[in-house]
Amino acid sequence: MKYNNILLGQEGKILTITINRPNKLNALNKETIEELHKAFVTADEDKSIRVIIITGSGTKAFVAGADIKEFAHFDESQGATLSKKGHELLFDFIENLSTPVIAAINGFALGGGLELAMAAHFRIASTNAKMGLPEVSLGVIPGYGGTQRLPQLIGKGRAMELIMTANMITAEQAKDYGLVNHVVEQEELLDLAEKLAKKISHNSSTAITAAIESVNANFKNNVDGFEVEISNFGKCFGTSDFKEGTTAFLEKRRPNF
Repeated sequence: MKYNNILLGQEGKILTITINRPNKLNALNKETIEELHKAFVTADEDKSIRVIIITGSGTKAFVAGADIKEFAHFDESQGATLSKKGHELLFDFIENLSTPVIAAINGFALGGGLELAMAAHFRIASTNAKMGLPEVSLGVIPGYGGTQRLPQLIGKGRAMELIMTANMITAEQAKDYGLVNHVVEQEELLDLAEKLAKKISHNSSTAITAAIESVNANFKNNVDGFEVEISNFGKCFGTSDFKEGTTAFLEKRRPNF
């Protein structure tokens, strides 16, 4: 499928999705969100793909925010619809994807860009990365999960401060806060992402899917995460990956998942 705003590149079991709007600092517009949705759906259905890396083109930005001119004149109903559709198509969709997603933050990740990175299963960043949720400076709040995921990742107090001040933080601050796992020089960022992705790809994809669902359950209202873990733990025993993994362990060899 041909895309206007994203680039796809697969190497082995790893797919890299690059948001490619460098003249707009890779800002998210409606078309880009829809293209990303289609790309993630296709990748999740492709059993040859074990890990997805998402990043931005160029050296300046991962995603510098949403394309404000698309919604500057929206009314209340249109604003709510924009947020709801974004959650369904991309942000909640990525969080609950059965294929693990790594966000490689290569510069500015602001507003919807940081929300996109937070929807991924974990994040790494380049030393020049800057992150923030500046929405209140525009008279609006984060609408793609920022008010929910940021407190989960860095705590309520720090999240409140970042959201209310609209300040940006550096990559090192983000690492200290627990927002990103690793910080490296920009030229090393994709290499690290691929190294981590390869390690993930060697493990059981069915077990990783179950782990994603179980971890996410802890953050859902009216869901007992322990019960989800117990159920998914039991289901693993009925998979061919469990048989292969335990057999390989007993035979002192690497499993072939």
